[in-house]
Amino acid sequence: LYLHSGCQIAVSPDTKYFAVDWLGVEVTRATLGIIGMGSIGYKVAQRARAFDMRILYHNRNRRRKEEEQAVGAHYCEKMEDLLQQSDFVMLVVNLTPETHKLIGKKELGLMKRTTTLINISRGAVIDQDALVEALQNKVIRAAALDVTYPEPLPRDHPLLKLNNIIITPHIGTATVQAIRMMAEEAIANMLAVLNGQPIPSEVFPK
Repeated sequence: LYLHSGCQIAVSPDTKYFAVDWLGVEVTRATLGIIGMGSIGYKVAQRARAFDMRILYHNRNRRRKEEEQAVGAHYCEKMEDLLQQSDFVMLVVNLTPETHKLIGKKELGLMKRTTTLINISRGAVIDQDALVEALQNKVIRAAALDVTYPEPLPRDHPLLKLNNIIITPHIGTATVQAIRMMAEEAIANMLAVLNGQPIPSEVFPK
């Protein structure tokens, strides 16, 4: 949000000077709560470690102790504990019947008023009506969404009218290199099946 607003100030024809009291929020030493500690969630934790963040995570299955220690992550068996302690909450879960509207009015109410909610999973993991209300009433500080439902949102959607949210067009993997790697991985999986070999990146291992 700080970067986005800063860009607008820097290029605005109305800008005559930069305010010295326009301040953002530190990431360093802040608490990051990761909901969904699969391969992507773990990669997020590795990057957050570089910012000296305190890392909490909630997952169906607890990671091995060595994996936790490698990134300095602490397991929260109850998601509520993570929500109450985190300065940033990041959603990195698959969309399933169990995770549909995982974050609703109750969960938003458990977060600190200074919390930023980040969703890089699927839009329907958040109850968007509840999110609009929470952002309007400053129940949480801000949100950053790479995913919504539907995509794109209707042009009159209330989320698009708020100034404490960033929405990007589902670009989490939108780089030339990432798309190429995904295509190569898909081809490797297809060739393995055709040749009767084990699938390199099987989603649901037997």
